[in-house]
Amino acid sequence: MKLIVITTPQYFVEEDQIITALFEEGLDILHLRKPDTAPVYAERLLTLIPEKYHKRIVVHDHFYLKNEYKLKGIHLSHRNPLVPDNYSGHISASCHTLEEVAADKNTCDYVFLSPIFDSISKEGYTSAFTPEKIREAVQQGIIDKKVVALGGVNKENILRVKDFGFGGAAVLGDIWNRFNPAVDYNYRPLIDHFRKLKALSD
Repeated sequence: MKLIVITTPQYFVEEDQIITALFEEGLDILHLRKPDTAPVYAERLLTLIPEKYHKRIVVHDHFYLKNEYKLKGIHLSHRNPLVPDNYSGHISASCHTLEEVAADKNTCDYVFLSPIFDSISKEGYTSAFTPEKIREAVQQGIIDKKVVALGGVNKENILRVKDFGFGGAAVLGDIWNRFNPAVDYNYRPLIDHFRKLKALSD
């Protein structure tokens, strides 16, 4: 099962070092999501990440970065819902209903479905799908290997994601809550936690 990490919405000093360490530990794909930020900051971050990992990075904004830095692809959301003209390459998208999944899967390499569990990073953002509803969607062929579970995924429930039949899990809060840029200098606990997640997802 694919393991995807989504960045925090804010940039911080140690971010390139942590992202590089995550790739070294076997991170499959990083989603660079920094809403309402200038592209110059994304460019700076990308130049600090070794080029060999660029092909595993998907951008949520400033789609021109995909070609400029030879990235994996682009991600469509309510902020950026349209594929650029003459674009070719990897496309993923955010979905919040099973109907959206059924519609978008045909034109995407994979889609996120959220929130599967109660969100860790967004307060009050609670699970929208019961286990029964998920299993029913699997039986109907709506949820399959092209669907990635997002929302509240952590070490305690990632095996359930695998068991449901999702093609991947995307994590945000469970990773980044382990490092506070304002006070922490040592990000080893975050990397150690990722290693456990990776072992469970494989």
